[in-house]
Amino acid sequence: MTTQTEKTFWGQPQGLQTLFFTEMWERFSYYGMRMLLVLFMTATLQEGGLGLTVASATAIYGLYTGSVYFMGLPGGWISDRLIGGQKAVWYGGIIIMCGHIVLAIPSDKTFFIGLVLVVLGTGLLKPNIGAMVGQLYSEEDKRRDSGYAIYYMGINLGSTLGYIICGYLMEDDSFGWHWAFGAAAVGMALGLIQYRKTLNKLDGVGSLPASPLSPQAAKISWTIIAAFLVLVVLITSMAMNGSIVIDPVSVAQYVAISFTLMFVLYYASIYIFGNLTPNEMKRLGALLLVCIASACFWSGFEQAGSSMNLFARDYTDRMLTSVDFEIPTGWFQSLNAFFIVLLSPFFAALWINLGKRLVSPSYGIKCAIGLIIMASGFIVMFFAAQYAASGLKVAPYWLVATYFLHTVGELCLSPVALSAVSKLSPRRFAGQMMGAFVLTYSIGNIISGLLAGNFDPNNIEQLPNLYSQIALFSIGIGIVIVLIGFKSRFWENLAEDEKESEQKDKTTTATA
Repeated sequence: MTTQTEKTFWGQPQGLQTLFFTEMWERFSYYGMRMLLVLFMTATLQEGGLGLTVASATAIYGLYTGSVYFMGLPGGWISDRLIGGQKAVWYGGIIIMCGHIVLAIPSDKTFFIGLVLVVLGTGLLKPNIGAMVGQLYSEEDKRRDSGYAIYYMGINLGSTLGYIICGYLMEDDSFGWHWAFGAAAVGMALGLIQYRKTLNKLDGVGSLPASPLSPQAAKISWTIIAAFLVLVVLITSMAMNGSIVIDPVSVAQYVAISFTLMFVLYYASIYIFGNLTPNEMKRLGALLLVCIASACFWSGFEQAGSSMNLFARDYTDRMLTSVDFEIPTGWFQSLNAFFIVLLSPFFAALWINLGKRLVSPSYGIKCAIGLIIMASGFIVMFFAAQYAASGLKVAPYWLVATYFLHTVGELCLSPVALSAVSKLSPRRFAGQMMGAFVLTYSIGNIISGLLAGNFDPNNIEQLPNLYSQIALFSIGIGIVIVLIGFKSRFWENLAEDEKESEQKDKTTTATA
């Protein structure tokens, strides 16, 4: 912990500098490489790509991004019970860097090994570095919120740099795909170097597991982890030598169903067997609306790296004739980070001012509004796709407008949803409910990949229909959640009443 008088990094604890730059470079590597994936997999062999179909490539993309979020659950557990946050971040970063190095090797046989390594490393690093930011502050330290805001800026700065640098290398004739993958490895290496050199600034935060297991339990846990890794190696080896044939689309469908069932069963088990009070049950009902909105939101939002990425490459006029420069395909994805930095202060002030005016929509309604605004971006893409279907290359501002609406939707939903989980979850299940909520990210990402598989570059006439279906479905779900949200607002208020009642009981007991 740090004291209020220590001010070395923009008025924040010294350790924030370590975590800020580590996360910045990790996000540089993650988003830079993520931007390349679908483009590389769908590029022809003559272009240096893998020559996969759009359906297979986007299914793999959905499995990859969904698995990254899912692996954060065991990654957080390993940190809490076995090795501590510092080691989790360090070893996770090393595994990520090795994955990018493998991806930089110009061989299609090692490509999926690289993806597996990045998934495993990110699952170990990502949840724990964010948790360590909070551990830098005492309970009374008022700098916590501003510290997270600075940390969030590091995420967006890193992702923007990743899009720009990897996107440029990808399309420059002097470099190409594997130079771009290599740049992601260099970025992670820089993050690891500065992390190691400034580790002392963390002042012991995350050096030990928060709830360590007994030696016997730890031994059993490591055995299970080793067995899992051996299974991953075995399946990957068999797939590479042709012993088993994996259909990415079928796997993505089964995984999406599995994750959804996992979420439903876990949520239902807490609701039925958690010995909840009536108020807690109603809170969970309100929270379920947020979870549904989240899964639907990410299934549309994550089209950015798949179908919209392909649209930018194949059907957008990216040439700036005034300066004789063609905008790299991946640069459009940096618009999201740019708009987040631009709009975040506005939205932070918006909810505060609405609260002052006693206008406070329920969590469900706020998330539904975010879902509907995101869906309106696909209405824009519907018209853009119609122009493309007529044989024209569309102007870049169609994508700019879409990314703007998607970012507005994200700012309405993402921070509000996290706040809802922390407030509406029964306190004794808070950590488990956050884990269940993370499953909505995985579900949404995998469904997004399956939806993008309907993008057929040889049948552009179908594209407007794809975007209209996403828009109408998301808007329909959003409207249903809004209608139910008027009722769930009272369920959310019950949470406040229950807390106040408990506090009054404690006060009465103490007085007596």
